[in-house]
Amino acid sequence: MAESVVRKEAAAWTGECGEEGDGLSCLMAQTARGHRVLLAGLLAEIDLYPGQDRALSALWENGPQSQNALARILGIDVSTMTKMLQRLERSGFVSRSPSPSNGRISIVSTTPEGDALRPEIERVAAEVHRRLTHGLTPEQVETLSSLLSVVRANICREAGACAL
Repeated sequence: MAESVVRKEAAAWTGECGEEGDGLSCLMAQTARGHRVLLAGLLAEIDLYPGQDRALSALWENGPQSQNALARILGIDVSTMTKMLQRLERSGFVSRSPSPSNGRISIVSTTPEGDALRPEIERVAAEVHRRLTHGLTPEQVETLSSLLSVVRANICREAGACAL
């Protein structure tokens, strides 16, 4: 299932920067892709795809949500959210039911099977963090986080496409 996505991502993650292999844009692209490959590999172990962990976490943090609200929380397109929820629902991790106040709106909730993934998703998040920060001091991790927050804000302001 999710392992095929990992193989495709890993195969595409070579030589994408040409002569500018260590320029800032290239480093950002390679880092983002490497993060995705790492995360996808760890999530595949628990039969999830990247993004599904964030959807489940958002539901745990915010409670049942409409599909549209959940898409806003995650900062993704509603059509992407729909596809993700279909896959999570087929796996038995979420359920959708009509809103009591408006039957045209679906409310998404986690199922007991989805809730059982919480410790595994937390383990994956901790492992990704550990691997990303290997060799860095706590101060360097704090500095990196601060710098990346500034870069993200710059990108979001310029692109106008981020949910901060």
